[in-house]
Amino acid sequence: MHAAVQVQVQVHGERVLTDLDFARLSRLAGQQPAPPSLADLLENADVTSSRTVEADVVTMYSRVELVDTATGARQVLTICYPRDADLAAGFVSVLSPVGSSLLGLRVGQTARWSTPRGEACEATVAGIQHQPEAEGDYLR
Repeated sequence: MHAAVQVQVQVHGERVLTDLDFARLSRLAGQQPAPPSLADLLENADVTSSRTVEADVVTMYSRVELVDTATGARQVLTICYPRDADLAAGFVSVLSPVGSSLLGLRVGQTARWSTPRGEACEATVAGIQHQPEAEGDYLR
């Protein structure tokens, strides 16, 4: 009789990815050039089960409320895969600078990224309005 062996990848970093997000993003990064911020995230994030990820972590398809640290302006964005990106609807690709900087953060942490023109941006995750895993959607 063979016992089932469960292998869980555990890498220690400041951000958290679900095992499903990690696998899909790794596959995506292998298909096209990944921005350095995404490559760094994949290399250094803590990876956990989709069923046990805490509700205050930004996962794929999380709807996140941000506060710009310079202006105090609030914005709501949903982190998505490139095929679903629609900035006018608030869906930002995980391959964009803002998308890859937000993924894996917790409420209260600050994302930092640069615009294509080189401008430094910074926003704090004020809240998560929707996280698929918190609502029992482990396959999103």
